[in-house]
Amino acid sequence: MKRINGLILLFFLLAFVSTDAQEYEEYAVAIQYPIYSQYLIEGLFINPAYAGTREALSMSFSGRKRMLGFDGEYTLGSFAIHAPLKKDRIALGFSVNQLSYGVTKQTSLYSYYAFHIKTLKGRWSLGLKAGTDLVSHDYSEIITHDPDVVFETGQESHVMPNVGAGVYYSNDRLFAGVAVPALLTYKVDTTTMDYRFEPDYKYYDILASAGALLTISEMLKLKPSVMLKYSMTNSLRADMNLNFIIADVLWLGGSWRTGENAVVGIIDVQITPQLKLGYSYDYSLGMLSDFIGGTHEVALRFDLNRRVDASTPRYF
Repeated sequence: MKRINGLILLFFLLAFVSTDAQEYEEYAVAIQYPIYSQYLIEGLFINPAYAGTREALSMSFSGRKRMLGFDGEYTLGSFAIHAPLKKDRIALGFSVNQLSYGVTKQTSLYSYYAFHIKTLKGRWSLGLKAGTDLVSHDYSEIITHDPDVVFETGQESHVMPNVGAGVYYSNDRLFAGVAVPALLTYKVDTTTMDYRFEPDYKYYDILASAGALLTISEMLKLKPSVMLKYSMTNSLRADMNLNFIIADVLWLGGSWRTGENAVVGIIDVQITPQLKLGYSYDYSLGMLSDFIGGTHEVALRFDLNRRVDASTPRYF
């Protein structure tokens, strides 16, 4: 990362844009949770109540990379696994996220618990998650013209436990959910880079999602959906999505993401009733579009259960 020193400023700017962090006069929010464009493949990343709702042992792998043209590009990788227990009343899960940008790396390890309530028209799920975020900074490769106490520290790391909660409802035709992925808030002193726990509900990110399945014919279905992200310190952001499902095999769709002013192209293939592969490409139309070449994302989901077959495809 020993190139033009001015690029360092862009590292941090892109990091905060990507993770929706906000800078203030003295402190900045330390931990944020990025959103995948392929969140419809693995709902666990936006709502802990999604655990076990696929009625199968479900595993997913996701990777996301923003093309910036220099070292320190934004990359994100995730693994998740969750499954219902006996009688589908209880579900457990686990996830690992690895986020890297510039001199910062963040590893998130979380366990999930969900309680399911079945009704005549669908199923409610109440979910909790608990775990920790491990954040490290390596300032050793940053070159500055003048001495700076922040960059002289070399390497530093922080461990920040957290919890989240959510509620989720689904049936054969629609789904809806609301979640707060982080109930414990942390702040970082922008002059010393010291992290500290400081409860403040104003920094809560509230994620709301909803979607429906519209059957046009046996060969064609539509799946519109929306995800909203809101906090008292940020404006409302929306991710509006529409997928065309062809023969229950090929999913073609797109999204418009406000805030980032990004368009997203999506293609998913249901390789087998248990295995799904997805790819998406984000293109920013905002003020940073001249610096961002685009964002590639790949997602893979595997459902291991005899009940998941061609006669009963799962759309949510």
